Amino acid sequence: MQGRRGRPREGENEARRAAVLDAAFAELVERGYTGTTMLAVARRAGASKETLYSWFGDKRGLFAALVRRQSEQANAAVAEALALDRPPREALTAFAVRLLRLLLGEASVAINRAAVAAPELAGVLLAEGRHTTGPLVAGYLADLAARGEIAAGDPEEAFRLLYGLVVSDAQIRVLLGEAPPADLEERARRAVDRFLALLPPAPVRDPSGRGAGTR
Repeated sequence: MQGRRGRPREGENEARRAAVLDAAFAELVERGYTGTTMLAVARRAGASKETLYSWFGDKRGLFAALVRRQSEQANAAVAEALALDRPPREALTAFAVRLLRLLLGEASVAINRAAVAAPELAGVLLAEGRHTTGPLVAGYLADLAARGEIAAGDPEEAFRLLYGLVVSDAQIRVLLGEAPPADLEERARRAVDRFLALLPPAPVRDPSGRGAGTR
């Protein structure tokens, strides 16, 4: 007896969407944003163009979903690095290493190049990338400050300082065609050392609870 054809299960839909995003990324690497078409992505993913338009609306929506997936993966890695019970220097170094690997990896480089070539994607990249990662790290720095482990009056400003020291000119050089540096862990350690050295002295905790001075 012939089985009935029903609606795809939720897991099947997720797998199909993942395949479409993988295809979109492959097209992006090969052809760039302007050279990629919805039809080419659909053919590569083995899907219909109508399905892509139904799911994503248009090419901008498709690539926004691709950026969102990359951002979610990046933020999960960042949160994991900061969530472990370890000294701040170790946690921040783990974060810095993961940040460099993410920003200098193939996916991030391809997406950033696409945003440069297509200004309408730049806002998507900021909203889904930098503006979601920043609060995670700023929140961690605020927690450290609240515990008296660092002095960071403005956690967002402290994050910008840390980000600049970690990324430096590495991302732009890779975007321009250089190979990623091989010493990412050493770069991360140096950046965190400089960051902590640039912060004001942390307040000295008074055993009586009143607080006194700095250290």
